[in-house]
Amino acid sequence: MTQARRQSAKRNRLLTAAASVACHAAILLALVGAQPDPPLVVDAPPIQVQLVERLPQPPAPPAPKPPTPEPPAPTPPKPKAAPAKTPSPPRRAIARPAPAPPDVTPLLAEAGPVANPDAEVSDAELASAATADSGGGGGGRACNMLQWLQGKLRQDRRVQQAMAEAHRGRAIRVWNGDWVRHPGQEGNGLAAVREAIMWEVAFAPEACRAERVRGLVSLSLHDGPGSARVVMGSGDWRWSDVVSRSRR
Repeated sequence: MTQARRQSAKRNRLLTAAASVACHAAILLALVGAQPDPPLVVDAPPIQVQLVERLPQPPAPPAPKPPTPEPPAPTPPKPKAAPAKTPSPPRRAIARPAPAPPDVTPLLAEAGPVANPDAEVSDAELASAATADSGGGGGGRACNMLQWLQGKLRQDRRVQQAMAEAHRGRAIRVWNGDWVRHPGQEGNGLAAVREAIMWEVAFAPEACRAERVRGLVSLSLHDGPGSARVVMGSGDWRWSDVVSRSRR
């Protein structure tokens, strides 16, 4: 009896175990069949990446300097009291009344002579005039007044200045038996040239002053083209005529 119970109990346990295994297998199959389908994987479009260079930020402006405080204005000194002025003594009237001007009859100024057309020399006259280089002008072996007088005039600064202002590129006649008046001159002849020629001729040797000259003579104040030229003479004359027959 006891053995039969034991076998019955063993059989019951086996059946229970088999039923448990079958139940578990059924649950497992149900779980496996109930799983959802895997989700579909969709490829995403590619992302475009662009490199951008970042510009450096400008430096911050410098901080403004604090204003420099102005120095305080100096205190002006106190004005000193002016000393008391001593009254000056009254001035004595010493001025005398001026006498009335005398009645003077005004004199009418005479109109000066007009410019002499003979002051300038034509090219033909200048070409025929004797020069110091040609040895003309009545100069002999012992006396060459033309060359000697030309050297004296070249050394005179007053003559050089007067001719530089008057000649204007042309030869000027200063004596033709009398001194020739020029525009802007107070008297006949250029004053500085006239005085220099008369002085030199007056103190020349008597034999040189007595020499006869025919026609015109030309005195050059310096070498080279464009030199100022002094022209003298007319017809048949002597160097002494420059002094004896001249009127100012």
